[in-house]
Amino acid sequence: MDPISAVSEELGQIDGQIADIFRVLSNGFQKLEKIKDVNRQSRQLEELTEKMRECKRLIKDFDREVKDMESRNDPNTNKMLNEKKQSMIKELNSYVALKKQHAASLESNKRVDLFDGPGEELNEENVLLASSMTNQQLMDHGNQMMDETDHAIERGKKIVQETINVGTETAAALKAQTEQMSRIVNELDSIHFSIKKASQLVKEIGRQVATDKCIMAMLFLIVIGIVAIIIVKLVNPNNKDIQDIPGLAPPAQSRRLLWFPN
Repeated sequence: MDPISAVSEELGQIDGQIADIFRVLSNGFQKLEKIKDVNRQSRQLEELTEKMRECKRLIKDFDREVKDMESRNDPNTNKMLNEKKQSMIKELNSYVALKKQHAASLESNKRVDLFDGPGEELNEENVLLASSMTNQQLMDHGNQMMDETDHAIERGKKIVQETINVGTETAAALKAQTEQMSRIVNELDSIHFSIKKASQLVKEIGRQVATDKCIMAMLFLIVIGIVAIIIVKLVNPNNKDIQDIPGLAPPAQSRRLLWFPN
């Protein structure tokens, strides 16, 4: 029998679920490395991320159960359970790091190069145009192109600055939303754990009530039997098939008075 299941059946079930998720994550990342399509890689990574969230919730449940049982277990058992929890956290962190690595690789594959140079056809056209110009025209045209380039650079700088500002505001908003979602997830985990504890308590109360009902039914049958025996003994005191009840006096014998006339 698994040592964790020997300590608690609930801990054994949680440990089994976490082990199943770790196997799914291992196979999923191996499959992800073989996928070439970017969209399929993105979907596979989202599925693995959802599995990691579920694993994190189960580890929290495991930790709560360990803390609830800490006062009832011996030091060696508590040490074994804490080491198991640390091992789970370490393995989950390794998959989180692997997920970040694949996400960065996926993002780099989607990135588009925005600084491509002009094509060969445009270069040939510029050469033909330059060959038909005088030196002054070439200088004027060059100055014009430089001015246009300066203006384009300035516009690019403004766009970059606006993009940085928008990105900063977006990052701050995302950080606040992430913290809020984290708090909500923790509260949901606590509610889920409380519901599980309440369900277990209701089951235990139900078993106790059923046991009490059985005991009351047996006592009722015993009392009915004793009353029936007493009634039978009172109605038919000479019945020898029914033994006298301990503590109950036997029926009085009828007396005959002898009378002698003078």
